[in-house]
Amino acid sequence: GIPYPLFSYTAVLPWTFFSTSLAMGIPSLVNNMNLVTKVRMPREILPMATVLASLVDFSIASLVFVGMVLFYRVNLHWTALWVLPLLGIQIILTTGVVLLGSALNVLYRDIRFVVPLATQLWMYASPIIYPVDLIPERLRLFYFTNPMAGLLEGYRAAILRAETPDLAALGLSLVISIVVLVTGYRTFKRLEPSFADLI
Repeated sequence: GIPYPLFSYTAVLPWTFFSTSLAMGIPSLVNNMNLVTKVRMPREILPMATVLASLVDFSIASLVFVGMVLFYRVNLHWTALWVLPLLGIQIILTTGVVLLGSALNVLYRDIRFVVPLATQLWMYASPIIYPVDLIPERLRLFYFTNPMAGLLEGYRAAILRAETPDLAALGLSLVISIVVLVTGYRTFKRLEPSFADLI
């Protein structure tokens, strides 16, 4: 009973924030080689700044979503407040992936060519154009090891269905996101001393 444009845009909006952050953040060190080699600063600022810039774009695009909610006369409930923790988890995940990818891109320049393909495959593995109900029950746990799946389904549940997100799927997304962030940050800091020489 949910209009498809609203159904899809509810997931497209946070996904665009994620994919844009990756597209701009992963090559950020190589693209700003003058800053990396000549200016003494915490170099993680560069990839993290792209996440912040994408978040600003996300905020502006959210105005379109608000307009769609008004157009389709969707009644928002208190469950819409779940958007804040969902977005927080997504920022943790996005920052971790960007830090890891940007550090590895300094070592292996071909990574920037793999990112668009990997992002597209990741999109099809996430419930953006289809509902989670299409995934067989026996495969759901494996499916939700994709942290974006739990997050995108959480946005839909909280906003469109006035339901509390699936806490098991959300908890799994949170754990994986934290692991990705810690791994990305540690990898970044371990490789950081060699950035100037490699770039």
